[in-house]
Amino acid sequence: MTAKYKSGVHKFAVFTVCWTILLFVAGALVTSKDAALSVTDWPKSHGAWVPPLSSLQGGDFFEFSHRFVAGGLGIFTLVLAVLLLGEESRVWLRWLGGIAVLGVVVQAILGGQVVIQLLHYWLPVIHACFAQIVFAAVLGIAVFTSKWWVSERPQLEDKGSPSIHSVAIWNALVIYLQVILGAGFRHKDFAIWPHAAGALVVLGTVTWTAVALRKRFGASPELGKARILLHAIFGAQFLLGLLAYWSRLTTADAPQPMPLMVWLTVIHTVVGAILFAFSVLVVLLCYRLVPRGAEVAATAPPVTAG
Repeated sequence: MTAKYKSGVHKFAVFTVCWTILLFVAGALVTSKDAALSVTDWPKSHGAWVPPLSSLQGGDFFEFSHRFVAGGLGIFTLVLAVLLLGEESRVWLRWLGGIAVLGVVVQAILGGQVVIQLLHYWLPVIHACFAQIVFAAVLGIAVFTSKWWVSERPQLEDKGSPSIHSVAIWNALVIYLQVILGAGFRHKDFAIWPHAAGALVVLGTVTWTAVALRKRFGASPELGKARILLHAIFGAQFLLGLLAYWSRLTTADAPQPMPLMVWLTVIHTVVGAILFAFSVLVVLLCYRLVPRGAEVAATAPPVTAG
């Protein structure tokens, strides 16, 4: 790798990733607290950019908190893009910084349309799912600017079929589809059964990916840890899904969202986002450590007739 490690850029990228997780918490609280339309104007809140705290009662507080954290992410992503532009030699990574900024802008517009269109036209689901793509872009920047990524790494040979890259990509795609199904159920556009069935499909792809990593690259510490963490995060998410649905059933007749249901559904939503992000990380690890077939063929010494 010819790129140089920039500690400040990487640390700020990691901070931006953490802030994005905080935004997932804030957004999930809005949905779980039924506060999506507590503030009915946009982009201002009750006619002001920063309304007085005395006017933020009940759901208003959660909705404005979501907007405040989202505004912070917009600023931080823009700063990150500027840092990449000034410090980063990889042109494609500078472009990724710009794409992340554009993604945050689009996500903000989608969020505004959710309010303006009064939750219609599948906009809440689109808003929730597009957030995962923005998260993946920011996470990618953090990975690409890390010291681990730019350092020389021993390359591993993949003797299995399909390639580990294909396996990891399919795993990430299936998890993203499950995110869509979950968002559809959470925003009352889907029944529960597609999401429940999707969880079993994700169980299959996670197991397939983990087994492939263990059998083909058992000696790799990075891929070994990735395999264990993938299992652990999915296991926690599966259990949280059961608990979240149980809490919905047991509090269905409550006059307002109950704290147990709120926090279980919020944690389930956030861990789901982390699971998808981690599946993307597994894809990146595979591409960094395992050369693709065409790359191996290009670097192999020519065979001459004796």
